[in-house]
Amino acid sequence: MSFENLGLSDKVLAAVKSSGYTEPTPIQEQAIPHIMQRRDVLGIAQTGTGKTASFTLPMLSLLERGRARARMPRTLILEPTRELAAQVEENLIRYGQNHKLTVALLIGGVSFDEQLRKLDRGADILIATPGRLLDHYERGKILMTGVDILVIDEADRMLDMGFIPDIERICKMVPFTRQTLFFSATMPPAIEKLSHQFLQNPVHVSVSAPASTSDTITQRAVASDMADYEKRSVLRGLIDEAEGLKNTIIFCNRKRDVKIVDKSLQNHGYSCGALHGDMDQRSRMTMLADFKENKITHLVASDVAARGLDIPDVSHIFNFDVPGTAEDYVHRIGRTGRAGRKGNAFMIVTPTEKKAFDAIEELIGQSIEWQGDPVEWDSKAGRRRGGSKSGSKRDEQNDLLRKTKNALPNR
Repeated sequence: MSFENLGLSDKVLAAVKSSGYTEPTPIQEQAIPHIMQRRDVLGIAQTGTGKTASFTLPMLSLLERGRARARMPRTLILEPTRELAAQVEENLIRYGQNHKLTVALLIGGVSFDEQLRKLDRGADILIATPGRLLDHYERGKILMTGVDILVIDEADRMLDMGFIPDIERICKMVPFTRQTLFFSATMPPAIEKLSHQFLQNPVHVSVSAPASTSDTITQRAVASDMADYEKRSVLRGLIDEAEGLKNTIIFCNRKRDVKIVDKSLQNHGYSCGALHGDMDQRSRMTMLADFKENKITHLVASDVAARGLDIPDVSHIFNFDVPGTAEDYVHRIGRTGRAGRKGNAFMIVTPTEKKAFDAIEELIGQSIEWQGDPVEWDSKAGRRRGGSKSGSKRDEQNDLLRKTKNALPNR
């Protein structure tokens, strides 16, 4: 099937052609016709399969008639991170090259005044993170009564417990008659059930098993001791021995470790940079641009880089830590092996991470092959093993506190 068969407008088709695309991906082929018919859609597909174009292309076609009024956007796209929001803006500018539609980006780390100027001119398409959108709304700077299309991207994360109140509030701000679109790479059953609060008779579009990983990605697990210096040594060994390495994203669970690993790699002569949530927006965008332009080879990042970022040709993903949430593993390794390319994903596993490791294998429905000897699981998971003396000392103190508490008489 070609894009011409999906019901898109001539202006959008011309932009798609000039971008070099000839055939839609499976998620685009299935979702776009329903969106053009003004149906609510719940779309699930592996990361890197073109979900963003699945809603931006029909949105542009549907918006060709009419104009936005000052501070009254016609459509709203919600994103969990600033980087994803900025990336969607880039897509809309590229695909909307033949339109005169205005796009406003509301994210943190950018001047309110600059954003207000865009809103005052009238925004056909508003892309926002929930926090900054609510800031503008509470200041009385924006009205949501003109929103015809609401898109919630990365729906599983957006509907995570921490975001539910914001999403519920925003959904009450926009008209009940709106068209609502959900897209995600993973959709746990509990979250899918919750999504029906915001969708009216939705069309379910799923082109892969929820939380599945791409067949183009080679996945390996590598054993390591608990000590941080040992894990950093294992990481350097993996980088040095990697075949066909062009560039890498190295994921850490904590922002503190992002800084430590980045500094360690630089001290050993590697070309790298860091990306995490504590950085200001300008620094984050500059770091991403440097990585995309191959000015640095290794990007050490927190999960702020795990969701939806489209960096087309990342050859290797290294999980310095086993992700605490199994779904995050799918998103992390989805930064490689995109658009049919081959990719490689390695995960460093320590003796106390059996529960998290098993959860990942259960979620993706396959066993991850070990490179070298498998880890020897710690039967007392939770105690530090091979770690610092302070960790052992802390365990001893906790044991003593528990014994003292149990010895006290009940009152």
